[in-house]
Amino acid sequence: MTKIIGLTGGIGSGKTTIANEFLSLGVPVYIADDEARKLMQSLEVINAIRTVFGNTVFENDTLKRDELAEIVFSNPEKLEQLNAIVHPSVKKHFKEWLLNHKDAPFVIYEAAILFESGGYINCDLIISVIAPLETRIQRVIDRDKTTREQVLKRINMQWNDEKRISKSDFVIKNTNIEETKSEIVKILKLLKIKQNVT
Repeated sequence: MTKIIGLTGGIGSGKTTIANEFLSLGVPVYIADDEARKLMQSLEVINAIRTVFGNTVFENDTLKRDELAEIVFSNPEKLEQLNAIVHPSVKKHFKEWLLNHKDAPFVIYEAAILFESGGYINCDLIISVIAPLETRIQRVIDRDKTTREQVLKRINMQWNDEKRISKSDFVIKNTNIEETKSEIVKILKLLKIKQNVT
């Protein structure tokens, strides 16, 4: 039975870098946020978003992602409504993806809000990625060309590192890429040992 290893961390912690490193080492990786973005272009999801958020988040039938983000990251209730639309589609898509990787001893399921969404329940083990707050803020400002205020809004919508760590099996401190890679190799060895034991 393929084991599901959850990979999570706050915005700007470097989850995707870690996920890509696992991928380069031969572990199948599912990046939930990327898949959610693709699924948000499907007619079914678009119609559900239009029903809940109205036409103001659309321009010529194209979803204005920045405007939608501004709404949901300023209002926890609206964020919950969006998640209730997108998460079931991601869950269904992941199940299909998993069938195509059923011969792998384990896969990585990377999700920013793994704990907040309750997705961690379906994982056999969990890896949390952490980094200092200021490092995270700067990474997101550089990546998304956004403001400190916008980044902090998103951070405040997520669990803090202490809460994540308390529910994780492994923690990667992602500040130095070489040390991070070394940590990933160590975790991979432990995962293989656990797989052989179970």
